Amino acid sequence: MLKGLVVATVIAAFSMMHVSADSKKPTRIPVHNWSSQVVMAHVIGGIIKDMGGNVEYVPADSQKVYESIRIGDVDISHEVWQSAFGKSFDTARDKGGLLDWGDHEARTLEDMGYPNWVEKYCPGLPNWEALKSEKCWKNFVTPDSGGKGRWLEGPQSWHQDLMPQRLEALGLSDKWMVKFAGGADALWAELVAAKKEKRGTIIFNWTPNFTDGAGFTFIKFPPYFDGCRPADGGDGKCGSPDGYLKKAVNEKWTKTHPDAAKMFKKLSFNTAQIGAMAAYVDVDKMSHEDAAKTWLKKNEKVWKKWTK
Repeated sequence: MLKGLVVATVIAAFSMMHVSADSKKPTRIPVHNWSSQVVMAHVIGGIIKDMGGNVEYVPADSQKVYESIRIGDVDISHEVWQSAFGKSFDTARDKGGLLDWGDHEARTLEDMGYPNWVEKYCPGLPNWEALKSEKCWKNFVTPDSGGKGRWLEGPQSWHQDLMPQRLEALGLSDKWMVKFAGGADALWAELVAAKKEKRGTIIFNWTPNFTDGAGFTFIKFPPYFDGCRPADGGDGKCGSPDGYLKKAVNEKWTKTHPDAAKMFKKLSFNTAQIGAMAAYVDVDKMSHEDAAKTWLKKNEKVWKKWTK
């Protein structure tokens, strides 16, 4: 009888170990259209693989991805930017199935700004009211701007019509227009082109990013407050918030992949680390995959502690 009890105990223990071990089913990580997000996807994938897990990278819309996580088509999101995606994240979380998995150490800001050498083209920057002056906005006219100064926004999927609405609200739409870039690469190409052509440029940017150490300044718009944006019932006369950079997960994934979920909960990048990931691609011209491998190799002491 004692022997049978021991055997039963061993079987039960083995079963518990089997249940608690991570599933071999791949963790599906979304890939969007800016460098730090794609490199970080491969960094996280590399950590999961080092732990013995499997990974699948899934191209995903940066707004719709939270619903995809909620219903189980994608498993995690590692860069939830409050200003751009907070509303989509909240909507999916409130329906159930998507969990807030904590914030990165890095704080975020996403807004319009300029490389510091542009200040000579618009006296009074970074104060937004400098944009009213003809001595300013005429220096930002481009062949595709219809005689107005141009703001080069990111892809429209990031913020919809937030920036055109802001121009209208601040009384700047008769002097400025918004053009939407096809992707982050177009923003960085514009920085290079404007400097080469010695002309003014105002582009959408964010921090953390590789530009943090390159001399980039965000325009000082009227302060953000909850409810100030048109989508939230406000008049739109506000800039962007200093916001979180959050992680999100599918609730069921935390149970099928408990070890990876524990690691992902601990994982937290700071501004310098995220900027370095982006710089490997946008400055050093590495592929996203090679950038991730380089970051993992140089920062093994950082990420290994999250796997314990």
